[in-house]
Amino acid sequence: MNKTILSTMIAGALLVSACNSTGGKTAVSKNEVAAVETTSNTNVTAGISKGDKLATLSTYASIASANYSDTLKDAKALQVAITDFSKNPTEKTLQVAKDAWLVSRESYGTTEIFRLSNGPIDAEDGWVAETYGGVEGELNSWPLDENMIDYTIDANNKRTSGNIIDTTGMFTPGGEDVTAVDVTTLTPEVLGELNTNGGDANVAAGYHAIEFMLWGQDQDYNNMIEDTITNGAMTAGQRPVTDFTTDKFAKRRLDYLNAVADKMVEDLTVVASAWDDKVNGDKGLYRAALLDQLTGEQASKNIDPAVSLKQIFAGVGVFSKSELANERIAVAVLTPSEEDEHSCFSDNTHRDIALNYQGIKNVLLGEYKGKKVGPAFIDNLSTEEQAAISKLMADIETRIEKINTLATTTMHFDYQIRPENKDSVQNIVTLKNQLRRLGDQMVIVSKAYGISLTTNDVTDAEETQI
Repeated sequence: MNKTILSTMIAGALLVSACNSTGGKTAVSKNEVAAVETTSNTNVTAGISKGDKLATLSTYASIASANYSDTLKDAKALQVAITDFSKNPTEKTLQVAKDAWLVSRESYGTTEIFRLSNGPIDAEDGWVAETYGGVEGELNSWPLDENMIDYTIDANNKRTSGNIIDTTGMFTPGGEDVTAVDVTTLTPEVLGELNTNGGDANVAAGYHAIEFMLWGQDQDYNNMIEDTITNGAMTAGQRPVTDFTTDKFAKRRLDYLNAVADKMVEDLTVVASAWDDKVNGDKGLYRAALLDQLTGEQASKNIDPAVSLKQIFAGVGVFSKSELANERIAVAVLTPSEEDEHSCFSDNTHRDIALNYQGIKNVLLGEYKGKKVGPAFIDNLSTEEQAAISKLMADIETRIEKINTLATTTMHFDYQIRPENKDSVQNIVTLKNQLRRLGDQMVIVSKAYGISLTTNDVTDAEETQI
């Protein structure tokens, strides 16, 4: 989908009111946040030993290892479900594949917190990038221009064409600096060549490509909040099974699904291997370097714990403040547009939000699946600082629970962001504000480790301005 940055008068009015009101009794006030910042200047834990830093990093690494292991397992289950569906495409096997996709998003959603920290999922330079490839863009790129993949119904109620599915031979994506790709045979390698070829929205691989193929279109393109394609507050995309059976491009769609699933498993296998607790070639190499365990010729790859912590703290802050709060929540609700919600085809955005936040909580508290893993980042803060952050997180969790409850009982996220639903909009915008405040708290956390960050360090300078 092409990201639409279009504010309406109503949305603007809601933003003003929402930014000046928390809309709940448990919210943390700006004065309380300021108090934490003031307190932190006089309560920095000095002289944390290298051993203590490494113990905390070990907790982080153990969470990452367990999380990516679960993610890979669920991706393989999705791959099997898609294989079974392609062998026998029926309404039942289509639903099994959809269910497997939803399960796979549960484990992947909490791994998002390991981004933006120069780790194996998205490092852009250095030996980490060279070794693991930074495949995040091929796993979870969003928003995507679904018209590049398969047909949609356009604003004139006509079926679009000229996509990957209905093309044989050379396919040239739209955009700038494009490279034509031979799509006669759809393979993981071909999809890798197509992914973001010509622009960030030209997504051909990953979770959301599979999501679109399984659910189909859920957006009316003649109006960003119109609802005539899949009518109803509790209705997601409704791709017919005939697209995979009697339609002339049925086999192409099945081939495409299998190629995307295969590529996902390949990419996740690489990332998960980086977090293994034993070094065997590239396997486990990143985790060992993070924990300063490499020796001999590999010792130069070790990452100083202070450097690792600074990258991680900044990454957690940017993810909470600029990625989750701004790009995934603010843009959708303040546009307002279904086009800008995360999992828009399946209407699973409420789970994306909940799981992305859970990932933040996991690494801050040193937990995974509700169980303590080891020393946590938050443990070195003063009692007052911990209490203030815990109170902020409690408010965030209350607001996320409201989004989830509405999504499963009354209206999906794409209806919750509609201007006429003032209460849900208020809740979502205030959640956005609270997540931005939580991102800023990484400045406080970093000080407890003798690391200096500013709020600019935890803010993406390129975040979308609404």
